[in-house]
Amino acid sequence: MRSHEKIILPLDVSDIDQAQILVRMLAPYVGVFKIGFEAIYSSMASLLMPDSAADYWLGRIRSLAGTITPKKAFLDVKLADIPNTVGKAVKALSSLEVKMINIHASAGVKVIQAAVANKGNSQLFGVTVLTSINAEECKSIFGAEPDEKVLQFAKMLVDNGADGVICAPKEGLLLRLDPDFDKLTIACPNIRPEWAATKEERERVKDDQNIERQMTPGEAVVAGIDMLVIGRPVTKPPVNIGGPVEAAKLIAEEIATALSGREM
Repeated sequence: MRSHEKIILPLDVSDIDQAQILVRMLAPYVGVFKIGFEAIYSSMASLLMPDSAADYWLGRIRSLAGTITPKKAFLDVKLADIPNTVGKAVKALSSLEVKMINIHASAGVKVIQAAVANKGNSQLFGVTVLTSINAEECKSIFGAEPDEKVLQFAKMLVDNGADGVICAPKEGLLLRLDPDFDKLTIACPNIRPEWAATKEERERVKDDQNIERQMTPGEAVVAGIDMLVIGRPVTKPPVNIGGPVEAAKLIAEEIATALSGREM
């Protein structure tokens, strides 16, 4: 996998036109486009519009779908329901031949098994402990701190045939140090280049992600993390960096430099 192919770019926009602009601009410079709740539900809402408006928005959605190559698409749906429901949903989504689909590992072993049975040619990833959750909150929700719960969820995923795990980079390092998880592809959000860690950026992300569970792109790949979810540093980089293309190139260069240093 080339350095830029390790970058997963979230399309966290409700404006279909803006999403298309990002895809056309950045397709050569990132590996995967993550289509999450904002884009998905904004599109679904169009089904409730009057017919004329719905026709317009459905046309825009189809246009966006035509812009993204399925093998560069990650449907960030975070499915969590009873096994039968999740299995049928994964079957429907996998028919699109997208690269990645995810579920919540906390939904349980039977849900993981149902999703794996229906993933087709898509890769199935399990979300573990969200990066917005700190240690105290994790204990109140799951009864243990993030490192322990991520290891437990990852064991459930690998034992039941999932392709990958999604976790904060600090826990990703713990997983990569354990050979039991060699078969899992590790994808991590909460990745921030040092040049993006401005006071303004920290203010924007402090409510979404915990800085103590964060890494730079270079640190992440040295830790053995396979894929890096990086959004705002690419889509809204500091002025001195340039635009999204320059930011993506800079991150790919950091990844390549870190990997070459690790191999020496």
